[in-house]
Amino acid sequence: MFNQMIVTMLPMIPKGIIRKVSMRYIAGDRLPDAINTAARLDRDEKAWSTIDVLGEFVKERSVALKSKAESLEVLAAIKAQGLQAAAGLSLKPTSLGLGIDEGFGTDNIREVVARGRELGVFVNIDMENSPYTDATLRAYRTLREENFTNVGVVIQAMLRRSEQDVRSLIEYRPVVRLCKGIYKEAHAIAFTDREEVRANYKKLLRLMVDNSFYPAIATHDDPLIDDARALIKERALKNDQYEFQMLLGVREGVRRRILAEGHHLRVYVPFGEDWYGYSSRRLKENPEMAGMIAKAVLLGR
Repeated sequence: MFNQMIVTMLPMIPKGIIRKVSMRYIAGDRLPDAINTAARLDRDEKAWSTIDVLGEFVKERSVALKSKAESLEVLAAIKAQGLQAAAGLSLKPTSLGLGIDEGFGTDNIREVVARGRELGVFVNIDMENSPYTDATLRAYRTLREENFTNVGVVIQAMLRRSEQDVRSLIEYRPVVRLCKGIYKEAHAIAFTDREEVRANYKKLLRLMVDNSFYPAIATHDDPLIDDARALIKERALKNDQYEFQMLLGVREGVRRRILAEGHHLRVYVPFGEDWYGYSSRRLKENPEMAGMIAKAVLLGR
């Protein structure tokens, strides 16, 4: 209840305090910050990364083109540092204009994925809130039909439609990041009870494994991590048939334990100046972060 109160008060909390707390979860403002973080994770923990340029829901084509250029710079930097095996790129489709015009956005995504293929870098298309689910999946299917194999997509367990979406992707045997989802959605289209979301997550993970997907198990939730471990053991999955994923700065001890057990794990590494929206959503999702903000406010830091 206390953490929820902090979340409700977010608009009244100085941005400087939110920034200070949230920088644990963001690599920095600039591309070298993200590349250095990815290199450190690879060197020190043998953890993989997916780098995300912060920004979404753009409304101007010029901003979308700027975002595309930034994504292409990330690909070039990954190649230049020899991190292709350890680092990929995550794209927010609305940052590349999918919400402005679907064809325009898909063309921009295609250009980034094509450049990724040339450089040997995997590109994942993130999933945003429900108004963009269909367009995002259409963009993904278009690229797969065009024989791009260095591209993945995201499924959110909170959405009631997700089982059908998973079934619709079976022919591709795709790389899919399975997450709970953090966007506020109507009860009619989304599970809102925590246990319902967990149950659907477990169901979707089994559906993916049974149909030869490469599931990226993106969660910080102990019951879901434990369930995934049990499923991996039960199905005798090799560690090249799946991976775990976690956010930068979240439950680092758990991350290291998963890696120590011999599983592959990829860390979501965001960077950029558009940090406030990302931080606000993560603060609403993560009680630990809300508690840290409360401490910072009380101590005047």
